[in-house]
Amino acid sequence: MKTATGTRENIRVIEEYQSRGLRVEVLEYEKLLGISNPSMAQQVYFMEQQHIRVRQIALYLNNEKVTIEKGSMSYFQGDIKMVSGVTIGNALGRFVRGAVTGEQTAQPEYSGTGLLVLEPSFKHFLVLELADRESIIIDDGMFYCSQGSVTVQTISQRTISSAIAGGESFFQQQLTGPGIVILESMVPMAEIDIIDLYNDTLKVDGNFAVLRSSSLDFTVERSAKTLIGSAVSGEGLVNVYRGTGQVWLAPTIKVYKTLETAQMMGLTSTKSMDMNTSQS
Repeated sequence: MKTATGTRENIRVIEEYQSRGLRVEVLEYEKLLGISNPSMAQQVYFMEQQHIRVRQIALYLNNEKVTIEKGSMSYFQGDIKMVSGVTIGNALGRFVRGAVTGEQTAQPEYSGTGLLVLEPSFKHFLVLELADRESIIIDDGMFYCSQGSVTVQTISQRTISSAIAGGESFFQQQLTGPGIVILESMVPMAEIDIIDLYNDTLKVDGNFAVLRSSSLDFTVERSAKTLIGSAVSGEGLVNVYRGTGQVWLAPTIKVYKTLETAQMMGLTSTKSMDMNTSQS
């Protein structure tokens, strides 16, 4: 079978995963060699020094099926067929549900045997394999691809207040295994802290939990038992996770968002900007 790197010399495989009939490669371009504009070349040079590089996902299917984010397909080769998942019977229901939840009417499914390469991105890719019936809830916009055996569905927060006060969307995506899941992330895995809870409680000041086990109970509460205590602590409301499972925390998300805002505003310093991750 043709490899995703092909004849290119400036690309390498940085991660590889295998699950039944699916093999996943995370590709990274070592340099962008086609830049001819000096100003752009200078910017890209400093980006490369910070390891800001273009990455791509390559999927090798062996009589397997994958579901991908709409618009993320770059090219495919082999005996692979694409279906939308929408039929005359379910089109209206999907459209109505999508209008309410923001869920896409159809996420393309590719099945068969061959090579499927997804669109390049400057973001980071997080690859994990869910066990049978293992279920996670992910942050908005993170879903990129999943093995055909993974169930992808939109769920609602248990209470509207938890969604609004917690800085989360009322509707989120739930992924249930078994199979490989690929998420697109603003931060690399190296900056994500995986917190294991065993009949325990985790309180987070801000909405920088990018993933949590579906088994956990999520609420928004005051940081202290009293209003005076919350005022003294300066924290106000916190996101609370209870039970047994995992929470993936990415505290640097707000830092990157602050830097992006400063750049858009033409500021050379973030000194005057609020770096606090709290939404309260």
